[in-house]
Amino acid sequence: MKILRNFIFLISIIMGLQACDNNVLVDTFDHIPNENWTYIKPIKAVVNITDSTKKYNIYVNFRHTADYKYANIWLRFHLLGPKLKDEPLRQEFQLAMQDGEWLGNGSGNLYSYQLIYKENYKFPTNGKYTIVVEQNMRDNPLKNVSDAGVRIVLAE
Repeated sequence: MKILRNFIFLISIIMGLQACDNNVLVDTFDHIPNENWTYIKPIKAVVNITDSTKKYNIYVNFRHTADYKYANIWLRFHLLGPKLKDEPLRQEFQLAMQDGEWLGNGSGNLYSYQLIYKENYKFPTNGKYTIVVEQNMRDNPLKNVSDAGVRIVLAE
């Protein structure tokens, strides 16, 4: 119980420090019910861009259990907003090395990743944008996925 309390305290501190970062516009981590990510339950994040002259990095926050059976994940992205036509993009991300060792940060039975979707991206104009992320693997539902989300930061 003491370990769990210390872990929660540490996570709270880390989240508090991240909240102080003015370069972070959005940082979500949505729980996937029963660790089964279905096609019909995409992850969505909304961001209000007030300076379209700046560059942004867009990441997918992704967390799976040690029982996840693949070394990769295919995701499908939709970037919706002013002056944008919905042109879905399918992209693969490696999650493990060839020997099976996970590339993510491990904590207990969970492995976490920040997968880069767009780097140094300039939004076409100021306004409200929605990023939609769907799992695009053959399995539906995709098992042993605990959380997924979106992180948008000002590029440095």
